Amino acid sequence: MEINEQANSEVVYGRNAVTELIKGAEAVDTLYVSGDPNDKALGYIVSIAKEKGAVIKQAPASKLQKLCGSERHQGVAVFATLCEYCELDDIFNTAAEKGEAPFIIIADGIEDPHNLGAIIRTAECVGAHGLIIPKRHGGSVTSAVHRTSAGAISHLNVMRAVNLASVIREIKERGVFCYCADADGKNCYGCNLTGASALVIGSEGYGVSRLVRDLCDVVVSLPMKGEINSLNASVAAGVLMYEIRRQRDIKER
Repeated sequence: MEINEQANSEVVYGRNAVTELIKGAEAVDTLYVSGDPNDKALGYIVSIAKEKGAVIKQAPASKLQKLCGSERHQGVAVFATLCEYCELDDIFNTAAEKGEAPFIIIADGIEDPHNLGAIIRTAECVGAHGLIIPKRHGGSVTSAVHRTSAGAISHLNVMRAVNLASVIREIKERGVFCYCADADGKNCYGCNLTGASALVIGSEGYGVSRLVRDLCDVVVSLPMKGEINSLNASVAAGVLMYEIRRQRDIKER
């Protein structure tokens, strides 16, 4: 069979990523499937895709491999618009609808799709209300990001900021306290991280940009007790996000 790429979309493959994308989508155009029709996991994906109006097409494994550029497609692939970027108000509205103080993650200059995808996955897991990325000098939501996020991107507000500094000024005006993650900051375990908050994470190569750092209210760090004095950006982000989550949960008890 012939598989034609669709305009303005990218291919997503892998069972977890495809499942979460379909569950979070308003509609799905075409789902490509290869494998045993009696496979229950595959059958579930097909059933939820049909509920979203998808056309189901059988394709040999070789075609899926060519389409995905990988053997790790797990017998399923879908073309989709990966992310409908939101506005800042959407993030604040999500927090208000949940009756929670805003919890925002800002990725400053993180271009590696695996780091960005991992940050998105953790942000969704900790209950963050949105992620803000710069339109320039930063990654966008690609199929690799979607796959690394394990589909979490389908459940998280993502905003692309033309001017990250301006957005930070605005969220501060709206009562959000901004924390910048950097190795020379205050030990995060001694900081009060409750309340409306935004956590800024920089790239591994350059960290948070000087202008953005200067706009933040506090610079925080993680204690390093080993011989290596730094963490992968997504790992550091994950630890800090869960410390914010921990402190919030204690305050709410």
